[in-house]
Amino acid sequence: QVQLVESGGGLAQAGGSLRLVCTASGRTFNGNTMGWFRQAPGKEREFVAAVTFTWSGGMTYYADTVKGRFTISSDNAKSTVYLQMSSLKPEDTAVYYCAAMRYRSSGYGTVGAYDYWGQGTQVTVSS
Repeated sequence: QVQLVESGGGLAQAGGSLRLVCTASGRTFNGNTMGWFRQAPGKEREFVAAVTFTWSGGMTYYADTVKGRFTISSDNAKSTVYLQMSSLKPEDTAVYYCAAMRYRSSGYGTVGAYDYWGQGTQVTVSS
């Protein structure tokens, strides 16, 4: 079993920045995938970014809506994944969730591909 805890959400102005943090415990993630999703009121949960852990260092993936503005990174020594968000827009307002796969698959952008989820952290962008 894996436990995921998100932090770093809050209020930002349009054009500002926030950094989200996800700390994992319970197992290692070598060869697996972790991702960030978000869900706005009345909308479906949507893919934001993901990182795949491999012997060569891993790969990162981004939704077109955040590419160039958001950066996903990881610190294996701390079992932590980050989402650095810059140039924030009001459309980025949502609850952001950290997710992890038990086994790596090709469905990094699909909610159903992930086995573990955090409780979420609220991000609100004004103006």
